[in-house]
Amino acid sequence: MDIPNFNDKNILSIVFTHRSYLNESKKIIESNERYEFLGDSILSFLVSSYIFKTYPELKEGELTNLRSILTNTETLAKLGGQLKLGEKLRLSKGEEAGGGRHNKTILANTFEALLGGIFLDVGLEKARQFIEGTILAKIDAIVDEHGLKDPKSTLQEILQEKYKVSPHYEIAHEEGPDHARVYTVEVYKEEEPLGKGMGKSKQEAEKMAAKDALSKL
Repeated sequence: MDIPNFNDKNILSIVFTHRSYLNESKKIIESNERYEFLGDSILSFLVSSYIFKTYPELKEGELTNLRSILTNTETLAKLGGQLKLGEKLRLSKGEEAGGGRHNKTILANTFEALLGGIFLDVGLEKARQFIEGTILAKIDAIVDEHGLKDPKSTLQEILQEKYKVSPHYEIAHEEGPDHARVYTVEVYKEEEPLGKGMGKSKQEAEKMAAKDALSKL
């Protein structure tokens, strides 16, 4: 995705002004630090609301982990590099000589400043579209790579796509006292057994059964 067109060119100018540049400029201008602050908040809101709606199976800790992966310096710097933000930055000569245009922290901060600038110039919906076209466009691959998606959801998707059926789970065995019950669950594709799992709750046992099934598919 490309950088959106800005109506207010002054906002765009500030987006690409690093604080180091102020030391060498004869004009009194503003750096992008305040925009970065705003963009950071907008980014957290947009990503949080998207993954909350898209992945209902993820628990609070998993959502936090996923948001962190999607918004960390490494991710934002990579996107900043793809958008060639470093080439557009106004830096001090010292910062530029030190490799500032390729500095991961600077690129990540500039990405956030750009998001803040988009919000100020054309509003939240355009900011949302920008995030959807950059960070969220690759979210499924990131979720799968880090093993964040619930195995039951993954198994459901695979069976629906390949066979147009849903998995079903059956309790095969229960043991132990009521306060320390252990469940064994089997998961089936129609009548075909796919996997087996154990857990201290039915939900945990189903999750382990789905994980076992996925390892065999």
